[in-house]
Amino acid sequence: MDTRRGRFIVFEGTEGAGKSTQLKRLQQWLADSGWLRHLQQSLPPEVSPMLVTREPGGTDLGQRLRLLLLDSSLTEAQGLPSITELLLYAADRAQHVHTTLKPALERGTLILCDRYTASTVAYQGYGRGLDLGLIGQLNAIATTGLTPDLTLWLDLDVEKGLHRARQRQPEVPELAGKDRMEAADLAFHQRVQQGFAAQAEANPQHMVRIEAGVAEDQVAAQIQTVMEHKLQQWHPRPLTTS
Repeated sequence: MDTRRGRFIVFEGTEGAGKSTQLKRLQQWLADSGWLRHLQQSLPPEVSPMLVTREPGGTDLGQRLRLLLLDSSLTEAQGLPSITELLLYAADRAQHVHTTLKPALERGTLILCDRYTASTVAYQGYGRGLDLGLIGQLNAIATTGLTPDLTLWLDLDVEKGLHRARQRQPEVPELAGKDRMEAADLAFHQRVQQGFAAQAEANPQHMVRIEAGVAEDQVAAQIQTVMEHKLQQWHPRPLTTS
């Protein structure tokens, strides 16, 4: 096994599931637990052991596409057809994969990413009702076959998640009350949740369900347990005893 190869970890979930919060907590845990120091030992000094990114918005082009995709006021006049939405996400992903993800993995970096292809299947496939075969083809083109080593699905009751999402401060103040995804009806988000559940059931080796309806510390503990196991498989280090 080539332990110098980078690894690709993705956080997935419906609105308000806590992805961003838990991604930050995992980032801190990797530093505090000594895993980042361990990973750095097998890398050249100029290579960072970890990269944190997201979709959409993980590149300069992606940041502009993210604003277009999330801002409902930009599409109120003529709407945004589901197929247009899908193609914009695919464009963001293609740029992300080719300019950011693949180069980092080739250098041996561990990547933490907020959303990837499972979101497209869940939101545009199950949520919008677009053909899953078409989505699979577009994902294959955009990713050129790059799949996550691990997907952490934060599973939270849809209504609870929407309440959380609608209470939080928007990352871009100008988008307050205009987030297209959060504004979608409950039935849409329930279909999205079904999409994540179906993918997790079909791919249990690489998509792990995390119970996100418990306290934040308990969610983090679940994720850390999964990551400790995976990291020991990928980059073994001596186990410490307290």
